[in-house]
Amino acid sequence: MKIPTEPIGSIPRPGYLLEAMSAFAQAKIPEAEFNQALEKALKETISLFEQTGSPVITDGEQGKPSFATYPIHGSRELAPDGVVIPFADGHTRQLPKFTGRKFKYENFAGNYLKRAKQLTSLPVKQAVISVSALSLLYPQEGIDGYTQTQFIADLLNEAEKDIRQCFNNGAYTVQIDFTEARLAIKLDPSKSLLKMFIDLNNQVLDRFTKEEQNRIGVHTCPGGDNDSTHSADVGYPELLPYLFQLHAGNFYLEYAAEKNKKDTLRSIKESVQPNQRVFLGVTNVLDKRIETPQEIRDLILEAADILPPSQLGTTDDCGFSPFADDISTARDLAFAKIKARVQGTILAESQLRL
Repeated sequence: MKIPTEPIGSIPRPGYLLEAMSAFAQAKIPEAEFNQALEKALKETISLFEQTGSPVITDGEQGKPSFATYPIHGSRELAPDGVVIPFADGHTRQLPKFTGRKFKYENFAGNYLKRAKQLTSLPVKQAVISVSALSLLYPQEGIDGYTQTQFIADLLNEAEKDIRQCFNNGAYTVQIDFTEARLAIKLDPSKSLLKMFIDLNNQVLDRFTKEEQNRIGVHTCPGGDNDSTHSADVGYPELLPYLFQLHAGNFYLEYAAEKNKKDTLRSIKESVQPNQRVFLGVTNVLDKRIETPQEIRDLILEAADILPPSQLGTTDDCGFSPFADDISTARDLAFAKIKARVQGTILAESQLRL
């Protein structure tokens, strides 16, 4: 396709997989039984993804308990009382905090990818969590014998390894989930926290060649969990001049749910660099209504009036179920929205004569 289109990542898990996840976590079923449920869910998810016509797919993050904490799932060096993230509807998510003396990943995204690629011939992209998000695991009170500087050094090494394993296992693209970007501005309007996050992520990105950076993307949104957000009140013009300083080739932006679309497009035009492509979200994952292909076409054409079509791509606003226990969106609704995105992108291509 002349206008590339890609999903973000997660698809709601089927009920039997959620039951198996819960039972396995409570040691009520053996690992083999959990893996059987996971394999079934993967096959179903990838088959349904292929039926949408999407030229690039993901594994739907079926095996991840959370897009944010998959690397440390199963670790015994965690305490539950970490950073709390409040959402607009009043619910919260709480990160754990690290308690050990040597930070390491328990799980790598490349392993999820390897499993998915055995089930499809289509290109598969893989999402990884940002190093800036995981930096929040270090406790404010510190750790005796393990400084924050040492923690960050170990974290950077593990984050690099996570991305490299994805490429080694055949990832079409690798997407860094940086959903805390707008939240950083909300927590610290001076933008010092955001600048620190940008620097941390660039320290990882700079370990890759320019060619590899062109296959790495960054996803940002105001959070999307149980049909609520954590930072939608922070305008994109506050973020984008900093976001495009990241040394990546692709940027996946929540857009369909934005109220000030023209301001967003102007801010993108002012900040995006010539070697960067912007994938605009054209399906609102928090809205239960399925967009029509024509509506999606019109969103793209509106954007193409301001942004060069050669730098445009389309995506969904966010993953449809970034946390495994988020069942606010039905699986069939997610796939219907993805199909509409693909069809709408094709319609826009035709009208733009690309």
